Amino acid sequence: MSLLKVDNIHSYYGQIHALKGISIEVNEGEIVTLIGSNGAGKSTALRTISGMIHPKKGKVLFHGKDISKLAPHEIVHSGMVHVPEGRGIFPTLTVKENLEMGAFTVGDSRLIEERMEYGFSLFPRLKERIDQYGGTLSGGEQQMLAIARGLMLDPHLLMLDEPSMGLAPILVELIFDIIKALNDRGMTILLVEQNALMALSIAHRGYVLQTGEITVSDSAANLRGNKEVQKAYLGMT
Repeated sequence: MSLLKVDNIHSYYGQIHALKGISIEVNEGEIVTLIGSNGAGKSTALRTISGMIHPKKGKVLFHGKDISKLAPHEIVHSGMVHVPEGRGIFPTLTVKENLEMGAFTVGDSRLIEERMEYGFSLFPRLKERIDQYGGTLSGGEQQMLAIARGLMLDPHLLMLDEPSMGLAPILVELIFDIIKALNDRGMTILLVEQNALMALSIAHRGYVLQTGEITVSDSAANLRGNKEVQKAYLGMT
């Protein structure tokens, strides 16, 4: 069943035509990845879906409802969370305060505590640093905090933008293990990732973006075996 349907959206930055009629579908329980080179439009796609940019043409449907013109906070209320590129944590707030900010729509203190403990079960290092300011965390710890903060709303759809960026290989593996574990528990995930090989290793399906257009869409397994994808994005010859 389709949870998210992006239908022929065109998005702009001023006069720059960033997305040129892309269509994407994410079914419940899937990991779907968007891969492509820098500037291909991957982050713009997530920003458009989450309401940070409104498309000039086309629709974004979530749970069958058109959310194309909704404000970002309204889209969050509908059950979608966007963990942006660059993590976007609050550097002058503690780990605990960052997580509490992530639960801004949750009125039940018991539920907030339960979700915080779930985040700590995924990322024990955060519990060790619960009173530490976000800005003093390492890059890997900040990425853990960004994901844990997103989980505080128990989203129907979790969108992750470049979660492995700037991380050491051992932390990249940890982050991808967590993404896979979240999906195994039933969470639907839309993943933008420069590390295409890692993304395709955990995804069910994928889309290749090139200069604002989708050039290939297929199962992750078929994309891994696609000679053009291998040469362009997987570092194979």
